[in-house]
Amino acid sequence: MELRHLRCFLAVAEELHFARAAERLHIEQSPLSRAIKELEEDLGVVLFARTTRSTRLTRAGKLFLDHVPRVLAALQQARESVKAATNGFQGQLRVALSDGITPSRLPALLALCRQEEPEVEIRLFEVPLSRQIKGLHDDLYDVGFAQADEVGDGIVVVPVWNDPLMVAVPTRHPLLAHKRIPLEELLRYPLVLCDPQACEGHARQVDRVLRRVDMEPLVAERVSSCDLMMALVSAGFALGLAGAAHITASREQGVVARPLAGHPRLLTTYLLRLDGEHSETLARFIERVQAIESPEIARPIPGRFPDPPEEPKP
Repeated sequence: MELRHLRCFLAVAEELHFARAAERLHIEQSPLSRAIKELEEDLGVVLFARTTRSTRLTRAGKLFLDHVPRVLAALQQARESVKAATNGFQGQLRVALSDGITPSRLPALLALCRQEEPEVEIRLFEVPLSRQIKGLHDDLYDVGFAQADEVGDGIVVVPVWNDPLMVAVPTRHPLLAHKRIPLEELLRYPLVLCDPQACEGHARQVDRVLRRVDMEPLVAERVSSCDLMMALVSAGFALGLAGAAHITASREQGVVARPLAGHPRLLTTYLLRLDGEHSETLARFIERVQAIESPEIARPIPGRFPDPPEEPKP
């Protein structure tokens, strides 16, 4: 079994179409089919059930698919580690990011790491929450950030940062008459929310807030990034719900942020790591994470957090 066999298998398993897989690998279809046949002969199993109309994974193929991405990822990381050592780094931390991270905090954290321990290379991986959890168990990542605290056994979850959950409102929207928007009023309008598949933890936390009122939210769109959410809000498509720092970091000018009425609603970011002993390098990294202060999001920013005009006195 050679690496080319694994790469060919993965392409076909993900495309479930030999012609598209061959195009993705920039090879002809015949050598691809030959590589899959060689792999099946080596394993002694059939990996794909093929007809003239479809290609699907067999049970053996599905089991094999559970392992192949991890093997290829481990090989890539081994290459990166060797390259890092060649470039003078003496260590490496593999950091997984899910659900997004407060924009002002990630640069501050990376700058602090570079200042205090420049010999340690920080590698970042943006992955869905499910892949982060599996990657921590499979030793593909050393530590991760997510907005989810329900991650199963074997993983330590530490809350590290909190951000106010804000309503992103288009300018000249009637809800801007409220300094703090009642949840019942918010739910009378269409919402654009993060897709649970792309931002699972974020979506869970927002859903918990929305479920505090016995009203079904009208979800106009699900998006995979706060940037797209802000673009839709700016266009007047719907209202959004996001952390204050994400709204202030947005380049869209036609968006105003308002807090929800009642007790402050917070989005919590958690640090995830595998349970058990961890390296001194990781311990120092965690100390830096906890040293990063909350961004100054309470201070009004022109065009983003304006107060509504005062009501005329009788």
